Amino acid sequence: MPPPDQTEGALQARIAQAAEALGEAEAIQIAAGAGMGVDSGLPDFRGTEGFWRAYPPFRKLGLRFEELANPHWFQRDPELAWGFYGHRLALYRQTRPHDGFAVLQRLGAGRSRFVFTSNVDGHFQAAGFDEDEVEEVHGSIRWLQCSAPCGTGIWSAEGFEVEVDVRSFRATGPLPRCHRCGAVARPNILMFGDWSFVADRADRQGQRRSDWLGAVGGRRLVVIEIGAGTAVPTVRWTSERLLAAGATLIRINPREAFGPPGTIELPLDAGAAVGAIEQALLGA
Repeated sequence: MPPPDQTEGALQARIAQAAEALGEAEAIQIAAGAGMGVDSGLPDFRGTEGFWRAYPPFRKLGLRFEELANPHWFQRDPELAWGFYGHRLALYRQTRPHDGFAVLQRLGAGRSRFVFTSNVDGHFQAAGFDEDEVEEVHGSIRWLQCSAPCGTGIWSAEGFEVEVDVRSFRATGPLPRCHRCGAVARPNILMFGDWSFVADRADRQGQRRSDWLGAVGGRRLVVIEIGAGTAVPTVRWTSERLLAAGATLIRINPREAFGPPGTIELPLDAGAAVGAIEQALLGA
């Protein structure tokens, strides 16, 4: 599929088109992938080299992201698993969501809205979005579950920290344990090859979004998709299904903005794109 025309005139015309669509929208779904967090300073795991730049010790071990993000490590080598996820938990807590989150809050003001995201960082809630208007389809690092699992459900990671040796990215402090069976706990994140993910919370979120879409009905729905790539296309497929059902799709992605006919393609970073759309709306 050819990339969108990136001449300045064509880009400005698409920004104006996106602003017009949002100005007329009655409901908005924000759909976000990993690119949403890059503007906050979070690492980009795009490709093996991107992952290894963020976590050099795993290059020496020959472990790619999709190999490390696997639940079997919590039994096989829990210090390795929690070195990776413990570092990410601390990083996501310490990182301030970028200003684009606040712009999205303003763009959605006065309209029915919902967030659908594959991100596990909890930044939409941290930026002020209500828990009941967010679906985290891959779970959240801010919640824990038993690695067995033993049926204990999930519990908050609030107050839990793990010490990590940043040279080896291995956990050096006490690891969280299941308060029911004593097994090592793990993040409530849907990993690769994951048959033990406790989906209760994610399923409830998905049902709320399904109910919301049912209530939206025939109203003018605009999907603002941000930073969702093709490597793990969950977010893109969800957006494209809504486009096929009659929604307007604004796809923001600096490298992969292409989409089906009718997509408003903006090859920009998250913050730049939503800021430009807001400015276009204010100037209308």
